[in-house]
Formats: sequence, structure tokens, C-alpha cells
Amino acid sequence: MTSAATPADLRALTTLRFLAAAWVVLYTAWPHLNVGFTPVAVTKGYLGVEVFFVLSGFILSHVYLEAAGEKRYSYKGFLWARIARVYPLHLVTLAGMAVLGVGAVVAGLSVSDSLTDWRALPAHLTLTHAWGLAPSSAFNHPSWSISAEWFAYLSFPAFAFVAWRLRNRPVLATVLAAAVALGIYAAFQPLAGFSLTEATFRWGALRIVPCFLLGCALYLVYRRAPIPFAGPVALLSGAGVLISASLGLWDPITVLFAGGLILGLGSMTNERAGPLASKAGVYLGEISYSIYMVCAPVLLVMTNVAARLTGADDKRFHIIVWLGIVAAIPVAAMLTYHLVERPARKALRRLADRNGSGQAATKAHTRLA
Repeated sequence: MTSAATPADLRALTTLRFLAAAWVVLYTAWPHLNVGFTPVAVTKGYLGVEVFFVLSGFILSHVYLEAAGEKRYSYKGFLWARIARVYPLHLVTLAGMAVLGVGAVVAGLSVSDSLTDWRALPAHLTLTHAWGLAPSSAFNHPSWSISAEWFAYLSFPAFAFVAWRLRNRPVLATVLAAAVALGIYAAFQPLAGFSLTEATFRWGALRIVPCFLLGCALYLVYRRAPIPFAGPVALLSGAGVLISASLGLWDPITVLFAGGLILGLGSMTNERAGPLASKAGVYLGEISYSIYMVCAPVLLVMTNVAARLTGADDKRFHIIVWLGIVAAIPVAAMLTYHLVERPARKALRRLADRNGSGQAATKAHTRLA
């Protein structure tokens, strides 16, 4: 079976990255809004990370699965491309949070004692702080998910091995992936005492496994042929995500709906995707990694500054002030994207090409990978 003809880049999925990042930002920033309620869907904003994880399995399969299955891709080149994608900004935000933590203590600002837990630094530098190797949630806490992604990158040959052997049975692969995912979720909570979807520096590496597995399997469905009625599938799945999150249903249900949303959006042509394929949407998707990574440091700075200016010692602000704080996050993300993330990625990939260890993308535009 040959892979189906695909567009050069799946723009709707790039935009979906921004929506997932925005969900996480809303979840993180809402406690600083001085209102008397919190929508249930906002309390489920941590599931935006699950959307990223399913997307990661789908997109990396889109870019690398065929080459891996036919043994014509370089594992070393693959890992270098992944490092080029995530590590420079991780280092910058790690250093930034360390400086902010030290500066906050000197300035007498209120920050968590674990912010600068130097015992966690080696794990952060090696991207193993979601593997149970960090003693606390330190520095730039959201980066635990990058550690989980690194675990999935290292394990990609195993995922690709299984997916390639099931490439002619995509529906079976998806059913099995969903069953395994649900089994992992169901078994984890009674053993750990909390939901796997809430794992971060403890068990965060395991958290990506069911999502990544589901993303790889869904790609096989897409690979065989983009599904018919992709628009209605995406619409119904997106509604499923919102409704299940709003009703506070079991988190894996929302994850499965997110998988349907990804398959539906991936199967839509860029022409049919409408605003999700717009230049603005794609740009926001391209900076979504920066949005996610700068969220914590921007909130740390902006809430402390706003508290000093407004006298809100509890760091809960009027909606106008709160919107200004939240608006600073994408502004900072644009700066880090253009000054750090994008140039560093290009420089590291050029270095790999000069050394002969680089790897060209096999199918998709680099924004996907």
C-alpha cells in the first residue's frame, strides 16, 4: 500500500497547536482573574498537553514513519532534528526562570521555594525531569512535557516498528491503540493515587505514551486515505472535546475526542479548512511552542508587577488588568520565536547538514516537525 497524496503542510493541525496552547494558558492564568467562578472546561486546560502529545505521534509518523519502516532514515539525524526543535528554547527559559527566581528572592517578591531547586538542574539539562529523576517541580515547570516528548523521541523506533507492521490494518491499529490507552489510564490512577493526565515531573514520561500511541495509529488511518466527511468529523470531535471537558467527564474520553479532531482536521484540504488554514492561524501555531514555554515566566513577572501596582496582594486582578497580563504572553512568545527558537533551530540543522548527519523531511513542511 502506498501512502496517500498529502498536502505539503497540514495547516489546520498547525493552528490546532495554538488552540491547545491557549487552553493551557487559560488554565494557568485563570487563578489570577478576580471572579467568583471557574468554568469546568478551564479546570481541564491541562488536557491541552494531551492534544500536543497526540499531535506529536500523528505528525512525526506523517514525517518519518515510511522512512523508518523502509529503513532509510537516520535515527541520529531524527534525534538531532528533535533537539534542534525543542532544546534551545528550553535552555533559555530554564536560565530565565533561574535568574527570575534568584532576582525575586533578592527583591523580596513572593515565589515558590521550589522555583530554584538546584537539585533538579541536572535532570532539566538532560531533559529527564519528567522521568522521576527530579526531586521537585522546579524552574520552568511546563517544560516537564518537553522531557516527556524527549522520552517519546527516543522511543520512536519502537512506536514506528509496531505501526509499520500494522500499516495495512489502520482501523485495527486504532482500536488497539485506544484500548491500550484506556487500559493505561484505568490502571494508573489506583496505583499512583492520581490521574495520569495530571502527572508532570512524576510519571510525566509515561503520560505521553497512550497519546503518542493513539496519534501514530490515527496517522495510519489518514495514510491509507484521508477520511471522507472530514469536516463533520472534525466538528463533532471538537464539540466532543468541549462537551466532555465542560461536563468533567473522565479525561481519556476527551483525549479520544481530541484524536478524532486531529484525524478530521488532518484529512481536510487546506482550502476547506477555512480560518484554521489562514496565515494568522498558522503563524500562531508556529509560535505555540514559544507560547507554552514562556507562559510561566511571563505570568511570574507580570503578576508580581501588577500586584505591586494595584495592591492586589493575592495576585487576583480585575479582568482588564488580567487581560493585559495574558496578552503579554503571545507578545513575549513572538520575541522568543524570532530571536531564539527559529534561528537556533535553523543553525543547528545547518550544522548537522555540514557534518553530514542531517536528515531532510520526508513528507511534511518543517513547521509540522
